[in-house]
Amino acid sequence: MNISGNRVVVEKSQKETFEFLTDLKNFEQLMPDTIEKFEVDGDSFIFGLKGMPEIRLVLKETTPYSNVTLGAASSKLDFQLIADIAEIDEDSSEVQLEFNGKFNMMMAMMVKKPLTNFIETLTDNLETI
Repeated sequence: MNISGNRVVVEKSQKETFEFLTDLKNFEQLMPDTIEKFEVDGDSFIFGLKGMPEIRLVLKETTPYSNVTLGAASSKLDFQLIADIAEIDEDSSEVQLEFNGKFNMMMAMMVKKPLTNFIETLTDNLETI
């Protein structure tokens, strides 16, 4: 299951945007208002949204200044959250978030709408950093 967020312009250079996203504590600023838990632990963070199970994301891979890939820490949920960062000019960049998950059909049907809303919220909040 793939969900692509909208491309948004961030008023930071490509390098600044990359550094913002690789500093995992900054993801708390991007989370929805329904966040109930957020804790950073080394190269991972755990978050909980109201009415949903807690999820731990691990910083899996980075390509300086163009890509940040986070992945699920649990093998029960196999997914990645990818941020592609493109330079517009020295003061702005374009970011697109993409969610790639391997779920069975039933699970995919259940999580598609909440995940789409989650990606949209992260994207909207990224635009305002």
